Amino acid sequence: MLVLLYSQLSTITDYLGKKMYSAQNFGNPETHSDPDEIFRKGSTTYYNSTKLFPRKIRDKVTALYSFVRVADNYVDSVPQDVEGFLSFKKEYYSALGGKVSKNPIVSNFIKLSKEMNFDPTWTDSFLESMEMDTTKSKYENLDELNKYLYGSSEVIGLMMNRIMGLGQEADESARYLGKAMQFINFIRDIDEDLDLKRTYFPRDKMAEFGLEDLTRGEARRKPEQFKQFIRSQIKVYFQWQSRADYGLSLIPKRMRVPVKTASDMYLWTATEIYKNPFIVYDAKIKPSKGKVLLSGIKNLVSTYFSLNFSRSHGQKPSPING
Repeated sequence: MLVLLYSQLSTITDYLGKKMYSAQNFGNPETHSDPDEIFRKGSTTYYNSTKLFPRKIRDKVTALYSFVRVADNYVDSVPQDVEGFLSFKKEYYSALGGKVSKNPIVSNFIKLSKEMNFDPTWTDSFLESMEMDTTKSKYENLDELNKYLYGSSEVIGLMMNRIMGLGQEADESARYLGKAMQFINFIRDIDEDLDLKRTYFPRDKMAEFGLEDLTRGEARRKPEQFKQFIRSQIKVYFQWQSRADYGLSLIPKRMRVPVKTASDMYLWTATEIYKNPFIVYDAKIKPSKGKVLLSGIKNLVSTYFSLNFSRSHGQKPSPING
């Protein structure tokens, strides 16, 4: 009955999306001091997937997410709050050096970093990538983009591994999972990023498809080239996600469920955009709370009752061929 209820709920809401031009997307977002509130408002997928973690792990993930979300909000608001970001960055390094911070988001993250033995260079790289968003608006090739991806997403995967108590053998998969998810965010948020005069896709790859940029006008003038380009980038995501899937077996069952649930939701988003690339200009494709919870239930059953789902065996996660 519970599965049926969530299935019906997700069917109703899956395709509503979030309208791109809502008041929520403009102006500097209010900075909350409550980590759970920051998490809840920041991500439907991550927030609801994280509920499937044991409470102790969930609290640590919330401390991590709230720190990275606050930093990201400063550079992703319209207009950018560069001064706010630099102040946040200064607060972090001052507290790291021993000064008492009155910002609970910063102090909680530093406490977590020390407890979980995060490599300090991971946070350095994260903040460097966030600062790149205040100065860099385009990427010429994948090498340039990979530097940004490492700091903005791969290090988050490494931190998550430490929170879950995983060793270095799982680090490569965590890095691929982080950047695979981030890459889908780039595709989903093309239109929003244009408001910030940013495009994350390598210009040399766009040129291969005859595209000068990814504006609505260029996409409408060259619809087939645009669709082919977006699908080619989603195939890059599929490759990275396949590499990430190899590490699922290294995660203890109780923690594997939320990780796979979040991963499945990004796969769903990628597949929806693959079917209709132009949807990125009309709605923000995100799974509903019901869909996330339904996926979590399915993964609980799969994990604990040994039902064989194809992705758990390292098969290519995409149902799309070619």
